[in-house]
Amino acid sequence: MIRALAGDQVRSSGAVRLLNKELVVSLLNGSIWGVVVGIVAIALYANYALGAVMTAAVVLNLVVAAVAGVMIPVGLHSTGRDPAYGSSVLLTFITDAMGFFLFLGLAAAFLQ
Repeated sequence: MIRALAGDQVRSSGAVRLLNKELVVSLLNGSIWGVVVGIVAIALYANYALGAVMTAAVVLNLVVAAVAGVMIPVGLHSTGRDPAYGSSVLLTFITDAMGFFLFLGLAAAFLQ
């Protein structure tokens, strides 16, 4: 994606198409790995609510990562900055922070 941005191959309509593709892949990947993590949580702790929270947190975290993974480089490129420099740091920060907030928020809401 960075090479496509550097070559001005991604326009606003292309960014929307790219975001849609990333969302489909993240939902599929998140659903598969979320179910795996949820089953492991249920097997270890015999708690179905915990398994559901883990599943939802994984799915939502991968969706956030997909959105950030498209929007950060496109946003940096549109402001005239090189997306290769700041994208990895910002993406890592957002996915890590949102992972904690999603898991802890879902756990606080559903595991009382």
